Amino acid sequence: MGKASRRQRADRASRPAKPKPAPFEARPFAGLPSEPDWVAMREILPAATAVVTVSPEHVPDGAPSEVTIATVLPLAWPGLHRTDGTVLVGIQSGNSSGDASRDLAAQVLAALAAEQGHPVTAVPQATADSPRLQDVLAADSTFEVTVQEGFDFWVADQELEGDAKESLERANESIVPTVALTSLPSAYWVRIGDRAHIRLVLPDDEDAATDALARLHAAGDDVLGEGSRLLGAFRAGGLLVPVWDLDPEKEAADHEDALAAFGTRYAAALESTDALTPEERRARSGLLSRQVTLR
Repeated sequence: MGKASRRQRADRASRPAKPKPAPFEARPFAGLPSEPDWVAMREILPAATAVVTVSPEHVPDGAPSEVTIATVLPLAWPGLHRTDGTVLVGIQSGNSSGDASRDLAAQVLAALAAEQGHPVTAVPQATADSPRLQDVLAADSTFEVTVQEGFDFWVADQELEGDAKESLERANESIVPTVALTSLPSAYWVRIGDRAHIRLVLPDDEDAATDALARLHAAGDDVLGEGSRLLGAFRAGGLLVPVWDLDPEKEAADHEDALAAFGTRYAAALESTDALTPEERRARSGLLSRQVTLR
């Protein structure tokens, strides 16, 4: 072997090992408080915020321990450390690995470390060694979603002018009217054009939730009152999200009682250990054939 070959082998041996990519996580928010609302914030809510608390060991000197998780930020920034010291992170800014929890943890840490008054425009690629939200957030952190009517929370009390003001106005005009319902957790009413829908993020195992919906559909018990019908369900963040078409003449509050009654029927169907009947199996096949997966 020549000297050049030996040098090349020595150079390769001295290089640090390349970090392993972040492993895929089908349910990235499992183990966090209000897992369904993490999914809702990431996938179905247009404008919403929730405040989380970061563990002290992950908070740089001079940075706040609380971070506001927002659906989106201006220019799809991953994060923003405002001049008043508050820190925001955009949960819908996209992910670059197979684990949304690691990606968001990287955004949180980058936003906390950013200089006040500056956005985070890029975040390092998450790897298998990167911490997850489950590692970064404090054990007593909560996650309570506030649905916003617009994106004015981007600027707090600041006054905008020119292009910035126009950008905010365009963003506000694009928002789909959304209301958080109270009779079941993680249930959201939306009006899209002349149609109205309810989207409900179920907290249960996807297969068990599908079986329960199939039982209800076969029995005709999957509706939310007169003029409603179950359109189907999609998968997001490892959870199932059924969607109902509603009477467009009714408002969000008009569906609270029917949604509560559905919740009771769904809980009973979820607890059933009986094998699915032929009708229920056909209903399940129909649900699966119409499903789509978000991310």
